[in-house]
Amino acid sequence: MLRPDDFDFLAKLLKERSGLVITPDKAYLLESRLMPLARTRNMKGIEDIVAKMRGHDEALARDVTEAMTTNESFFFRDTKPFDQFRDVVLPQVMAARMAKRSIRIWSAACSSGQEAYSLSMILKEQAHKLNGWHVEIVGTDISVEMLEKAKAGLYSQFEVQRGLPIQMLVKYFKKKDESWQIDASLRGMVQFREWNLLKDLRGLGQFDIVFCRNVLIYFDQPTKSGVLENIAKLMPDDGFLYLGGAETVLGISERFKPMAGQRGIYCLNKDGAATSPFPLNAPG
Repeated sequence: MLRPDDFDFLAKLLKERSGLVITPDKAYLLESRLMPLARTRNMKGIEDIVAKMRGHDEALARDVTEAMTTNESFFFRDTKPFDQFRDVVLPQVMAARMAKRSIRIWSAACSSGQEAYSLSMILKEQAHKLNGWHVEIVGTDISVEMLEKAKAGLYSQFEVQRGLPIQMLVKYFKKKDESWQIDASLRGMVQFREWNLLKDLRGLGQFDIVFCRNVLIYFDQPTKSGVLENIAKLMPDDGFLYLGGAETVLGISERFKPMAGQRGIYCLNKDGAATSPFPLNAPG
C-alpha cells in the first residue's frame, strides 16, 4: 500500500515535470506503472523509488516521469481529424502559403510517432500537389524511449493493425523480422525532438498546423490555459490547432476559437486576450 506522504511526493513531482495530475483515486496507476520500474532496478517497491528520488536521483525521476506519461498512440487515430487535414486544412494552408511554398506541422506529445507518420503518409499521397514545396513535420515528446522508437519507425503487428489501412501498410512498410518498419522516405519527413510542453516552446519555431490531441485532458485548468497560450505564440494568425475529441478551448483560453463547421479544429482568436509570455516553467 502506497503511503500518503509517498503519494504526495510522486503527485507533486509528476505535476511539476509533466503537468500530469494524479488524484488519490488514481493511486492504482502509480502501482501498476511503477512496480515494473522498481523490478528493473532491483527495488522492493515504490517506497524504495521514492526514497531514492528524495536523494535527488535525477535519472530515476526521469524514468518515473516517462513510465507515468507514456500513452498509447495509433495510426490515423479517430480517422476524422486526418480526413479534415487532407480535405480542409491542407488546401487552406497551401492557398495561404503559395508565395513561400513552405509549411511546418507540429505533432505535440507525439509518443511513438504514429500521428506524425500518419500525416507524412497523407502528404506523400498528396505529393503531386506539393511538388516544389518544403513541408516539415516536427514530433516532440518528453519520453526519450518513445522518441527512439519513433525515430526507428519500427512497429509490431498489433500496432500496425490499429488504424492503419491495409493499402498504406503494403505501400509504406516493410516486414522486418516480427515487426514492420515505415519507409525511409517517410522517416526522413519527420524530425523528432525531446521537448516538454510545460517549458519555453519558442525554440521550436513557428508552426502553421499544430496537433496537440489527447494531451490537455491530463492537465489541470491553469496548466491547460498556459500550454494553449504558449502554443498560440508559435502560430501565425491563420494557423490551425487540433485538439482531441474530449478537449476544448472553451472556458480555458480566449486565444483560440472553434473553426466553423469543423469539430476538433481551432483557429487563433485575433480578439483574444494575450497574457504575459511563457507563464509556465522556465526554459529547459
